[in-house]
Amino acid sequence: MTVTSEMKPESVTLHPLGTASAPVPELLCIFGTGDLGRSLGLRLLQSGYRVVYGSRRPDSCGPLPQGAQVMSHAAAAQSAGLIFICVHREHYDFLQNLAPHLQGKVLVDLSNNLKKGVYPEANAAYLQRLVPGAAVVKGLNTLSAWALQNGLLAGKQVYLCGNSAEAKQAVAEMATKLGVTVLDKGSLSAARELEDFPLRLFPEWRLPLSVAFGLIAFFFFYLLIRDVIYAYVEQGKDVSFRIMVSLANKVFPIVSLIMLSLCYLPGSIAGFLQLYRGTKYRRFPDWLDRWMLCRKQMGLVALGLAFLHAIYTFIIPIRYNVRHKLISTVVDEIKKNKTTPFDFDNTEAWGTDSFFALGILGFFLYVLLGLTSLPSVGGTLSWREFTFIQSKLGHLTLFICTAHGYLYGWNKFLRVSTYKWYTPPGFMLCLIVPSVVLVLKALLLLPCVDRTLTRIRQGWERTQSKEELGINKATNF
Repeated sequence: MTVTSEMKPESVTLHPLGTASAPVPELLCIFGTGDLGRSLGLRLLQSGYRVVYGSRRPDSCGPLPQGAQVMSHAAAAQSAGLIFICVHREHYDFLQNLAPHLQGKVLVDLSNNLKKGVYPEANAAYLQRLVPGAAVVKGLNTLSAWALQNGLLAGKQVYLCGNSAEAKQAVAEMATKLGVTVLDKGSLSAARELEDFPLRLFPEWRLPLSVAFGLIAFFFFYLLIRDVIYAYVEQGKDVSFRIMVSLANKVFPIVSLIMLSLCYLPGSIAGFLQLYRGTKYRRFPDWLDRWMLCRKQMGLVALGLAFLHAIYTFIIPIRYNVRHKLISTVVDEIKKNKTTPFDFDNTEAWGTDSFFALGILGFFLYVLLGLTSLPSVGGTLSWREFTFIQSKLGHLTLFICTAHGYLYGWNKFLRVSTYKWYTPPGFMLCLIVPSVVLVLKALLLLPCVDRTLTRIRQGWERTQSKEELGINKATNF
């Protein structure tokens, strides 16, 4: 439905989008004096509006923002043309009795549900059915009372939907004054989708966290068998104390490197898929689309695991078994009156220093990638700068961290004692995925391949469609 000129109350002035609002403060009404209603009223007063509350008990409804009025529902509805419904759906029945007073009004439904599928229809659709003479707009339901009260609205997006374009326009102008960005989601049939938004719990993080926890569990039990159970069974040693620090400090960098690789693997797969198809205008498979959409979250999980690896590495010198081993070595050398000779060909020294240097440099680039993924930082970069950091420096980070892993085991790959119970160590397994990603990226950087892929991404297609071939043949004839 639309709000006609006869229905529109004099207190509501609807302006075309982009025009200046009326200089006279507009009176807005709020039904509901709970936390959300009070916080919304405070924010509206700070934005230059006048606010009136409708309450069942105007004389005992609790403290309200200074400057706001309170009266009965009927009196408040008659005094304003735009009314915010800040009550739960189960209390909507009183609105049906107020239907004559709500004729031609704009009702903004801010309600949410505790879980999905509680009611057969959306709250806003139910409200429109109760008050058919009003124009219901679903919106602002993603703003919390805490954010409204503290003014933390800058950069936030709110969604609106409704059957009346003029009603949505009035609500959009009001929301813009609050400092939020408004997105129109269409008719009131989209209300169910808007009401489900606040119930979403990190949807973009589910796949990355599931992959990360799966890898952590796999490598933890894999290394538990190799490092702890093997020592107990084959050597009769109880080294279970290694579980807390040593085992964790192996699992975290392994999973971190694999997660970083998984950030860049879908890009390589997409590149080869476009080369195979010869066009960029065909959709990727759903699994690849979903994978590419969560690359940022995968990278942040990898950065978090890298932080844990760095912290665990710092505490190695103060661990009991490390201090005990160092002291025992020194005492043994004193008793035997001899010292361990230095490796004068510098092989061990070069390997150790290179290993630490690449680890430090890789961690620095890791942090740089994480910082530029923040909206406050990435928003200050041009698209070319952003892609340079996230793509070129990202692959450089992957290369350095992979080299860091290879240097860790440079003298262990061919050693028989490395393969306990004929199983490879964890660091060898974790090098498989990043090595594959780096090889695929190297193939895509070959001049002949890169030139073709660049043309495809600029709109060139290798084969013409059947319709175009038919047109060309007809033109030739």
